[in-house]
Order: sequence, then structure tokens, then C-alpha cells
Amino acid sequence: MKHISSSFNICAVYGAKESSPPQLSPGQVPVERLTVSYSRSSGPGGQHVNKVNTKAEVRFHVQTADWIPESVRQQILEKNKNRINKCGELLVTSQVSRSQHRNLSECIQKICTIITEATETQQGPTPEDEALRAARLEKRDKERLKQKKMASNKKQSRQVGFD
Repeated sequence: MKHISSSFNICAVYGAKESSPPQLSPGQVPVERLTVSYSRSSGPGGQHVNKVNTKAEVRFHVQTADWIPESVRQQILEKNKNRINKCGELLVTSQVSRSQHRNLSECIQKICTIITEATETQQGPTPEDEALRAARLEKRDKERLKQKKMASNKKQSRQVGFD
């Protein structure tokens, strides 16, 4: 198992489009918090995969990641339940390439994407959407009441009057 002991902007180093300022931001990950390990891959490569550890595994503990805001950590926990192990570590793997470096790059890019997706907030409905929704609800309710009235009239017409 290999531990990396420096801090750098992962998105900038591994090919993201924008680089962040020097202070820690959601795109910047302190690398000493990541645990990187390599193992034999089942990907392409013929006999090469039987000899070289190319599969990259990157993990970090989500709850103790104080470089991520608390709300973003909660979103990560909710959205990535299947990637988090019993110890609370987010596990990202890649075995796409024959290269150890490319697989590591792919893992780190996945982590950046996970953090970015958890950071984004969903926008509320626009006033036009709300008006359209209200109109549809009103139309649905009118149709439902019309159907109930028709069923009621049908049942009343079946009754025999004993007056």
C-alpha cells in the first residue's frame, strides 16, 4: 500500500479544465488523506496484466475529510452509499488502462467528479413550472370529479324507486 504525503490540486495536475487558487477548495484534495494502492488488473494487456500491478485503488475517510464542507460530505454519503465501505471510506478504483499512472489519474478524476456533483445545488422550480403544475393539478381534479359524478349518476339510475 502506498501513501502519498504531499498536497496538490488534483484536478489541475490530472487534467481538469480549470485550476483552483492556492487555498483549499472543493477541487483541491490534500493527498496525505488519500490511501493509494495498486493490484493486478483484469483489464487489457495480455500477459502484462499477470506481471504488473496496474489497477489503482484510491480511498479516503469521508467523515474526517475536514477539507470538504459538512453539507457536501453528507451529500457524498447519500449519493455514494455503494462506494463507501464499513469503515466509512470512499473507495474508487480504475483498471481501464494498462498504465498505473493513467488508472490513478482516472481515480482522482472520479473523486473530483464526486465532490463536484455533491457540491452542486438543485435549483427550485421556476414560476412558469409552478403555474404549469398548478394548471395540470386543477385539470386532473376536474376530470376526477367529472368521472365520480358520472359513476354516481350511473349507480343512481340503476336503483329502483319504492315511492
